[in-house]
Amino acid sequence: MSLAAREYQQVWTWSWIKSHPVLFFGINTHLLLRTLFGIFWLAAGINKINKDWLTSDILKDIFLDRLTEMPPDAFASLFLQHFGIPLYILVAWVITFGEILSAVGLLLGLCTRPSAAISMFILLGFAIGGYYDASLIPFFILNAAFLYWPSGLWLGFDRHLNQRYPNPGYFR
Repeated sequence: MSLAAREYQQVWTWSWIKSHPVLFFGINTHLLLRTLFGIFWLAAGINKINKDWLTSDILKDIFLDRLTEMPPDAFASLFLQHFGIPLYILVAWVITFGEILSAVGLLLGLCTRPSAAISMFILLGFAIGGYYDASLIPFFILNAAFLYWPSGLWLGFDRHLNQRYPNPGYFR
């Protein structure tokens, strides 16, 4: 466990900051990125609600268009044909509410690691569905950092909930 994870109660004390300036800078950078990523997911989820993804054929049309752009024997093509297109309404709901749930968790530091896991699940779905390119790599790296480091303990509701309920481990 990292120093910041063991001493999370002291991260915001002046004596800790003075004795760990580089670690403090890293924690603040991590928290900034967590906030920006949460805003990104919140905007994406709200955009899908505003564009009526949950009750229209928009996602089905997107999948059908994407299907014409890839080789028919590719895994992504098979995934879309046998899962994405037949279950496009379910997929739209899972993506939309997964983005919003992940955003709320990351923004509030509430179940931060499970929120990052939901985010990783959504990104893996994008990659499997044929939308993988180099632009997803930074998102995977950020998610790995959010899963690894206990940023909810540094700043967020996880800090207080972990003190009250230390055994489940959701709040780390």
